[in-house]
Amino acid sequence: MTDRAVTQGFGRRGRDAVIIDNDVVDALAHELLGPHDKSVPPAAWGHTVREYLSGAPELTHWQTPLLTLDRARLDANRDLMAQWTATAGVALAPHGKTTMAPQLWREQLIAGSWGITLATAWQAQLARSFGVGRIMLANALVDPVGLVWAAAESARDADFEFYCWADGVATVELMDKILRETAASPRVRVLVELGGPHGRTGARTRAEALAVAAAVAASERLTLAGVAGYEGALAHDRTPAGIAAVCGYLRELATLHTELAATGAYSGPSLITAGGSAYPELVVDELAGLADASTTVVLRSGAYLVHDDGFYAGISPLAAPAVDPGLRAAMHGWARVVSRPEPELALLDGGKRDFPFDEGLPVPQQVIGGTLPPGAVVTALNDQHTFLRLPGAASTDLPVGSVVRLGLSHPCTAFDKWRLIPVIDSADAVNPRVVDLIRTYF
Repeated sequence: MTDRAVTQGFGRRGRDAVIIDNDVVDALAHELLGPHDKSVPPAAWGHTVREYLSGAPELTHWQTPLLTLDRARLDANRDLMAQWTATAGVALAPHGKTTMAPQLWREQLIAGSWGITLATAWQAQLARSFGVGRIMLANALVDPVGLVWAAAESARDADFEFYCWADGVATVELMDKILRETAASPRVRVLVELGGPHGRTGARTRAEALAVAAAVAASERLTLAGVAGYEGALAHDRTPAGIAAVCGYLRELATLHTELAATGAYSGPSLITAGGSAYPELVVDELAGLADASTTVVLRSGAYLVHDDGFYAGISPLAAPAVDPGLRAAMHGWARVVSRPEPELALLDGGKRDFPFDEGLPVPQQVIGGTLPPGAVVTALNDQHTFLRLPGAASTDLPVGSVVRLGLSHPCTAFDKWRLIPVIDSADAVNPRVVDLIRTYF
């Protein structure tokens, strides 16, 4: 291990070096800012990130629309989840697709994360370019280019740990065929994915999942490394029916793992992994007891770091104020009033290209340069405009040029609209300062 790598102990098996290349991540501070970076002020163009930040810039210097991250809240959310999972006795491999931001992945790894979860081969390749040493691909990998890359990368670096999923015998047979046509390499670690009725991917019954495991065991190029699943596809609320569906599914996942372990299907240490950001406590309740010297339980929550003021605020068991201090939204939208064409309507200069809308519309929270009338509500988004309805408002309440701070829902579809995101000291400050810039890759 070189001094270029951040190392941290994780897991329960002693093979616990997870790395990310500090030099590659730090090099982002030397990138030049320019008009290709949305909403960056022209005064920053031609300067490196480090040079720009050295001037203690203010948020008011930036153009709108804008997405920001709150440094204090990011830190608090990261530390809360690290402590919560450690106390629960489970490992954490946060889903990196949420942010696609290696700077934030590094913070999560340093805080104790076991690895980084990703969804596509390209995302895994991007993570490897930043030196991430343990990757969970929460998906089947049957793209020949991606699968051959994963095998070759494992052969190139014996310390690299890569895991992917399979939910059908045909999937396993195709993976085996692709790998048999390439140069010999270490066996690719595969987790059998169990699904649920009307869910997403995953074998629909334990019998089907056992057949997948048997096919993996029969392959000369694959090795069975555990079982996996995603409970978030089975419910979208905390009704008794939703909770029952999630818990029942997680028990099936636990039973599958127990059956495989009892028959000696695993040739070495194994994983059992589940968990989004909506039901992490249910995953812990149903699976944490399976952790032992040979089994690591891995939670894959991704939204916790940024959290939100919408879907996750309403469903996460760790959200404030239900939990103190609790997860709090660390992202906000900022948009300027550009038109007051009707007494009870304001048009803002941010829209679908700037802010998420798939899990709820933005929520107006406060105003710079005006007053937020009671009952103000966002009713629609166009590509570049937000419709802010103002029942009973006076035209002077929210004048053209005032800036509205918006609470947002769903970090996954907020980050993918921005390639560079300013981090401010506090969204609640009278005059927020920009303290960092986060580069994303989508």
